Amino acid sequence: MAILITGGAGYIGSHTALELLQAGQDIVIVDNFSNSKITSLYEVRNLTEREFKFYEVDLLNRGDLEAVFQENQIDAVIHFAGLKAVGESVSIPLFYYQNNITATLNLCDVMKKNGVKKLVFSSSATVYGIPERNPITEECLLGAMNPYGRTKLMIEEILRDIYISDPSWSISLLRYFNPIGAHESGRLGEDPNGIPNNLMPYITQVAIGKLQELQIFGNDYPTVDGTGVRDYIHVVDLALGHLRALGQVMETTGIEAYNLGTGKGYSVLELIYAFEKVTGVHIPYKIVDRRPGDVAVCYADPTKARVELGWKAVKGIEDMCRDAWMWQQMNPNGYKLTEKKELIKKF
Repeated sequence: MAILITGGAGYIGSHTALELLQAGQDIVIVDNFSNSKITSLYEVRNLTEREFKFYEVDLLNRGDLEAVFQENQIDAVIHFAGLKAVGESVSIPLFYYQNNITATLNLCDVMKKNGVKKLVFSSSATVYGIPERNPITEECLLGAMNPYGRTKLMIEEILRDIYISDPSWSISLLRYFNPIGAHESGRLGEDPNGIPNNLMPYITQVAIGKLQELQIFGNDYPTVDGTGVRDYIHVVDLALGHLRALGQVMETTGIEAYNLGTGKGYSVLELIYAFEKVTGVHIPYKIVDRRPGDVAVCYADPTKARVELGWKAVKGIEDMCRDAWMWQQMNPNGYKLTEKKELIKKF
């Protein structure tokens, strides 16, 4: 039996694939490489010295997805695949709704058809919208403020309806806060296309000289230094959270949501200063206007994940900065653009 990972070549997916393999699990990966590179899978295989199957599959293509289930004994699914840029989702909302929701509907229908009812879903703290309080608990009001967040919230509701219709399903909804960092080897990391949407790869690209300066969106928030405060979590801690959630869904039925965060917020400037302290590299920045919809403060209460999953983030902000910088130094232009056909032959 194997664990199917959708979007397994992506930033969080590849780190989770590595941790699953190191834990002795067999995995199958599907990815359409729209925002990822096959090189990450090659690195996962080399780091773990374990073989696994992968398929270049778009979840919108139901026939290709069904073939994966027919060719493998799938025991459970970890579902990462989806478009994830908040700003882009505002510009092209129909594309986000079509891709993220339809892909998940196809996946769940194929799972049901094949008797696979164990699912860990990659959700997001964006489902909370403007937080009613901090730290945020799973019982806080939900209300996403952009199309990306609304796709996550809609999918959560779809999954709840699936469970209501068939209580033999077991589903874990993992609401991520702000994943940063990289594998300590420097061989797996975040490799965004174009100008980064997230803060840490923007910082590291300024540090390596690819970008001239960092833009900080607003310094007049009611925070310690006027810049926005977020809960940054090391991607390896996040990956290990998926292993804990998987263990739970394999043993139980039901549907539960879990915040995966550290429970501590850092401002943009605090993150920059931590990065400069760890690396010795100065990060020039410029204050620009706030972005519409950004909130002042957002950080998790991760108590439920600790109590019910036995999971806790252990890596600190300096670990996150150090590992992200190691990745950027070893991969100044991101993953090497090796021919896909050449890498496929090596699997």
